[in-house]
Amino acid sequence: MNLPTLCFTLIAFSVSLSISSQAKTDTIGSSKALLERMLPKERLGDFALEALPADSDSDAFELESRDGKLIIRGNNGVAIASGLNWFLTKHCNSQVSMTYSTIDLPDPLPTLKEKVRVESPFDYRYFFNYCTYGYSMPWWGWERWEEMIDYMACMGVNMPLATIGQEAVWREVYRELGMSDEQLDEFFVGPAHLPWGWMGNIDGLGGPLPQDWIDQRAKLQVKVLERMRALGMKPVLQGFTGHVPIHLRELFPDADIVKIHDWAGIPGTQFLSPEDPLFSRIGTMFIKKQTEMFGTDHYYDADCFIEVDPPSSDPEYLAKVSKGVFDSMTAADPEAVWVMQGWFFFFRSEFWKPEQGRAFLEAIPEGRVIMLDLYGERNPVWDKTEAFYGQPWIWNVICNEDQKVNMSGDLDIMQRNFLEAWKAEGKNGLKGIGTIPEGVGYNPVVQDFIYSRGWDVSEVDMKQWVADYGERRYATENPKASEAWQALLGSVYGRTRVEWNPLIITPQLQIFNPIEEDIRLVRKDIRITEENPLGTDFDAKQLYKASGTLLDLADELKDVESYRFDLVNVHREMLSGLCFVMIDDLTKAYQSGDATKLKAAGGRLLGLFDDLEKLTGTEEMFLLGDWIEEARSWGKTKEEKDYYEWNARTIVTIWQPWPEGGLRDYAGKQWNGLFGSYYRPRWALLVEMLNDSIESGKDFDPQAYDKKLRAMDYKWTRSTGGIASEPTGDPVEESRRVREKYGHYFTK
Repeated sequence: MNLPTLCFTLIAFSVSLSISSQAKTDTIGSSKALLERMLPKERLGDFALEALPADSDSDAFELESRDGKLIIRGNNGVAIASGLNWFLTKHCNSQVSMTYSTIDLPDPLPTLKEKVRVESPFDYRYFFNYCTYGYSMPWWGWERWEEMIDYMACMGVNMPLATIGQEAVWREVYRELGMSDEQLDEFFVGPAHLPWGWMGNIDGLGGPLPQDWIDQRAKLQVKVLERMRALGMKPVLQGFTGHVPIHLRELFPDADIVKIHDWAGIPGTQFLSPEDPLFSRIGTMFIKKQTEMFGTDHYYDADCFIEVDPPSSDPEYLAKVSKGVFDSMTAADPEAVWVMQGWFFFFRSEFWKPEQGRAFLEAIPEGRVIMLDLYGERNPVWDKTEAFYGQPWIWNVICNEDQKVNMSGDLDIMQRNFLEAWKAEGKNGLKGIGTIPEGVGYNPVVQDFIYSRGWDVSEVDMKQWVADYGERRYATENPKASEAWQALLGSVYGRTRVEWNPLIITPQLQIFNPIEEDIRLVRKDIRITEENPLGTDFDAKQLYKASGTLLDLADELKDVESYRFDLVNVHREMLSGLCFVMIDDLTKAYQSGDATKLKAAGGRLLGLFDDLEKLTGTEEMFLLGDWIEEARSWGKTKEEKDYYEWNARTIVTIWQPWPEGGLRDYAGKQWNGLFGSYYRPRWALLVEMLNDSIESGKDFDPQAYDKKLRAMDYKWTRSTGGIASEPTGDPVEESRRVREKYGHYFTK
């Protein structure tokens, strides 16, 4: 679930795909197949494909009208797909998007007056975060991956992180080293938790991993990589970081293996020193075995210390670490290029001072590592590391962490920060642009905008860009679409990102437990004031205006999938934003000692959950049941299906599969099924215990509440069934209903 990606609304028709008289190269064949998947069959004859020389210094596409056809040329499939997307965007008022594309082909096609040639200024257009594979994509099969790869090609992505199936590689490597499958069961983590196992944060959590899962995912990876490469992408595969199973100590008692510090309250994992000869042996074995299974494009991601610190801060030691990792790669693949997330320079900035960072990166030959600057929209590190001490790097935005379901992403700041990096002196190491969201699907405008910069770095008038985007999004010329999106720019797309929404985190009143947020969050507190009566971090009245303007389009667009999704998303955001004032009302009611006021405030808050449950139930992308159904589909037996459901429930709620865990609600979703069966009962318990406190005259006991809550949460993760997996109701009717019911909050 989470992405009925690219479920195209195809509007308008006519005519069959011709191929140029040039030889039908792989580039042409793969591009032809992409057009056949994306365009109406009746219109394929309006397009002809030709190949540009593949030895160009940069990716490029050309467009030209000839004999009533659009000729698209490109030096690879990604370039041709990007040329198609350019034409659809500029001339057909259409949109290829991650979440419901809308393609409207005029008949006849618009004629280009002269040939268009566009070259990308970047070698790399990057996509994906390790966490995306846990928060959004753990259950995707080939059909969803096929849609995503088509989208990526149209966006110009040529360097995706591709980490599916690596458990199969590790299984073979460690078997050859003498480990048993039972020992590996204690090492491999559950399916949705795999990214944190790959990054070396956890061992065994959510396992044991079924052998059938390992086999199925390896087969899927072969298909995914084959399609990516056919289109000209160069996927980034895994490299060895030094993270090893604890049982390796038994097989190699003299190996230099140390336990690194705990991560998020989870015991630290085992780290094999790159100075130990065993490191090179394992790293070389892994890449050779991976290449046998999946091939290679010579790019390997290895993040040794993504959110944990090395055992020593000694620069000489850190230089040996990076040299050891790189040497193990090149021993297996002399052309290896190390791809590394630069997140640790931000997240662990107190450790990675210039002396440590310079030593670590300068020990790698220049140009043989590519650094990913993850947090370009808020906390870039290129300007704090002398542009990664001379190594090439890629500017990215995260925008979404832990796939929070929200509308956020300050497009103006993204553009400003990108242009600052692009125009900076000494930027010669800037080789790419990309997005590294931990979750995808709920803010497609962010990826759509950033990847447009991959072909055109000129500054845009953001108000006009968003206005045009609104019309393309629904393939309409109705100015109200532009008006609605400008209101969104003035509200939710004018904030960098959001805090954890109080509705979906462990319920609390601020008087009992002041909110503590980590360094990545913008807001440090919540205050209801006369100037901000709803306590939101965006202009709530502008969002309310956007909702009304969107509803004005209902008669025209009610059957357009992108419109129906946006309608639910906007009204979900509007309702969930009311939680601040409602929790404030609940707090004041409790402080007053008036049980009647408390029940009334509690009733309003619980009613909000009921309305959010009904609203989100109208759209597939907001269904917990769909997420669970996809998870269960990987199982062959009832036992396996129940296991996958447990893992799917756990990752989006308590995260760590035990009652006393500390990462609860980190990846909480605003989904149908969660609002009704998980979040609402938690708040109902709080209201009940607050009421008991007033009526008994005894102080509320937060510890007693927390104990009951944890037991209730854990029990929920162990349950199965009872969650709807098909949409019910009409998004237009539900949006109108909730807007009318709650409108008074926004019009005071």
